[in-house]
Amino acid sequence: MTMKSKWTGAGAELMRPSRRAAWAGALLLGGTLALAAPAHAEVTEETAYVLNTFLFLIGGFLVMWMAAGFAMLEAGSVRGKHAAVICLKNIGLYSIAGIMFYAVGYNLMYFGVDQSGGYFGIPFPWGPDELTGDEIIDVAENGYATASDWFFQMVFVATTASIVSGAVAERVRVGAFFLFVVVLTAVIYPIQGAWTWGEGWLEELGFADFAGSTIVHSVGGWAALAGIILLGARTGRFVDGKAVPMPSSSLPLATLGTFILWLGWFGFNGASQLALGSAADATAIAQIFANTNMAAAGGVVATYLLTLALGRGKANLGAVLNGALAGLVSITAEPLTPTIGQAILFGGAGGVIATFGAILLEKLRLDDVVGAIPVHLFAGIWGTMIVPLTNPDANFVTQAIGIGAIGAFVFTASFVVFLMLKITVGIRLKPDEETVGGDYTELGHSAYPEFLPGKEKAPASA
Repeated sequence: MTMKSKWTGAGAELMRPSRRAAWAGALLLGGTLALAAPAHAEVTEETAYVLNTFLFLIGGFLVMWMAAGFAMLEAGSVRGKHAAVICLKNIGLYSIAGIMFYAVGYNLMYFGVDQSGGYFGIPFPWGPDELTGDEIIDVAENGYATASDWFFQMVFVATTASIVSGAVAERVRVGAFFLFVVVLTAVIYPIQGAWTWGEGWLEELGFADFAGSTIVHSVGGWAALAGIILLGARTGRFVDGKAVPMPSSSLPLATLGTFILWLGWFGFNGASQLALGSAADATAIAQIFANTNMAAAGGVVATYLLTLALGRGKANLGAVLNGALAGLVSITAEPLTPTIGQAILFGGAGGVIATFGAILLEKLRLDDVVGAIPVHLFAGIWGTMIVPLTNPDANFVTQAIGIGAIGAFVFTASFVVFLMLKITVGIRLKPDEETVGGDYTELGHSAYPEFLPGKEKAPASA
């Protein structure tokens, strides 16, 4: 059983808490007595097992909470007539991701990768190594409950699928999108993940991606890019060669979604330390939390100032929200080794990249509803390429090779899947269905019936 290759093993050690000052001794001796523990103080294997498992579970449910963040961000970013179907897509993709990662994806990513030369594992349903009914649980074999590891890995693949959802919003058919998610979470994501986190060929080459700027976020961005190319822009988005604004339904809801994602990112990056068995691990997680938080802050401030300049004194809230997310993506490939000052600068640059990236997509007439590609793909590439600036174990050539290989595979595979779906079942709503909105067309009801009265039935099929 393997997991992300940066796992330090079952021997990860727990920091002994510093002993409280001996106040009784102080009364007698006129001073305080405090004893500090060494950073790598030994703990029992069972204690390490419990703490490592706890880290995975806490990190896992924080990343799971990001599913709510994506749902609210996307629901607030689309027009009101598509809000309910966006919510269905997000709860559906999360569930599909879990089922497919259990049935195929986890072992395809982690089991027997060496037998294929480092390219993919052996696909079959996952099962835990230990159960509560076991008379003896071998705490030394893995150093954590294997179900906690599976859960932590599963919520990552769901995050990748969520990225695609927002980009293709307002015109993709729900059924076709769900079919794409099946392939993405069962095959595409696990294969490229095996190359690094499954101890495959990229890991052997030295490619470094601590928590997934490329392996998670850019993968979602590449898949989204393939989707929007084949789908085309929303009706009316570009008229006579000019972009037509399509205002979001609820910027407060999008803001809530951004804050939820920000919170969930502490689990995303922090728990990717993969051990909580020593003072060194606890200190590393604290540093990761601080850097993650401040990279997002840098993204917000830089994007705010940039939009003020571009808007002649008027800031753009939607861009600022994406600036926060771009800052988070930028620090994800290496959240441990930068200083806080460097994290702020890296996140700020990510926000700028995402802002200009959105302008570039608009110039190319590529319609990304929520700005997922500039945030997750462009900032993901940036975050992965800057790892060697603070991590001497990485180098720019290897980072570029990893980005290129993963990007080529994911974009090509996603394009092929979307194209096959387009030819067979169709991936886009018809013009009259798009005009009415995905809510009435695909669900038969609206997210906001009091405010958006419309057709009670879907338009007749041609």
